[in-house]
Amino acid sequence: MTTGAALILATGFLTLFIGGGARFAVGLTLKPIVDDLGWGRGELGLAVALFQVVSASAMFAAGYLADHTGPRLVLTGGLVVSAIGIGLMSVMTAPWHALVLYGLIFALGNGAASLIPVSVMVTRAFPERPGIANAVVTSGMSAGQLVMIAGLAALLLTVGWRSIYMLLGVVHLALVPLLIFGIPKTTSAQSKAARPAAGMDIAAAARTRRFWLLLAVYAICGFDDFFVGTHVVAFAQDRGVDAYLAGNLLAMMGLTGLIGVVVAGAYSDRSGPVWPTAISFAARVAVFALVMVDQSAFSVAVFALVFGATFMVTAPLTAVFVSQSFGTRHLGALTGLITMVHHVAGGLGAYLGAAVFDGTGTYDIAFAIMLGASVLAVALSATLRQPPARAVVS
Repeated sequence: MTTGAALILATGFLTLFIGGGARFAVGLTLKPIVDDLGWGRGELGLAVALFQVVSASAMFAAGYLADHTGPRLVLTGGLVVSAIGIGLMSVMTAPWHALVLYGLIFALGNGAASLIPVSVMVTRAFPERPGIANAVVTSGMSAGQLVMIAGLAALLLTVGWRSIYMLLGVVHLALVPLLIFGIPKTTSAQSKAARPAAGMDIAAAARTRRFWLLLAVYAICGFDDFFVGTHVVAFAQDRGVDAYLAGNLLAMMGLTGLIGVVVAGAYSDRSGPVWPTAISFAARVAVFALVMVDQSAFSVAVFALVFGATFMVTAPLTAVFVSQSFGTRHLGALTGLITMVHHVAGGLGAYLGAAVFDGTGTYDIAFAIMLGASVLAVALSATLRQPPARAVVS
């Protein structure tokens, strides 16, 4: 591995480490915020839903820009905007503050400094092993969830939720110099020259059945992911788990997620991305069924840790699915679009969980919906075993 390639992996990993950890802070602080400010969970859930939609749109735009101008400016700008949005959450006092700061400003920055431009950068730097290379950088999200959330859970007990958000803003800004010096500057002409000649654009891909199957699978994945990521800490506390232990449960999901994403990435280089995807949804079916019949502290822990192992599995596989199915000329735009659908559906899942809880006092109905969606995803994943359409020049 060359020094340049190693720097690309390192900067990609750290970007996702910070962004991934920060994104889950709202799940860690959901109960303290609503208890402190007297909000309903649905009010913060609405901010999470808006975050998903806005960050998803920003990811699509970031992928397009990464295709045409290179990732350095996109990632750096995203970190600065993220720092402003999440840092100012430390002074919010009304629900509309959460909508603007988390749902809009932080969402724009987090979507720009995201997996999409990082995946474009890494996939082109490691064309022979895109699965494991993307798994390495994507593991930064799981590692960030593990390390940052564990640290923040401890701090939360002593400094409060407002200081947590101020600290996250500072951490985002601290990463900016590393990106500036760690990622080579790429001009628009250089970026265009480096783009592969072959590959479907969005319009051509949309004429294939495989494209719509991928969108459906990723929509269900996001629907599950952000329901659990937003509500698992509050759910665990509702079932009698201590607040500190519940926060560390979310962090431990990052550890199992780290294992899952690396195994899935390596496996996809050997046998393709379909089986890791199908297996992860089958595991979700099992744990959603478990928590519907038993909500003891032990079952909640099993649910969280097993689900955590599936949480990031599809993230590094997006670029692999797109590369194998549609080519790499429009890799950023296509992975951005698929991830946008994933995150929009995730916003729906996060808000649905909050609305169900506010309306019924439990998450039972939401768990049943997630179970049915995961069963459907297993079936859809199996259909992706058919050979993809041949990528064409566009």
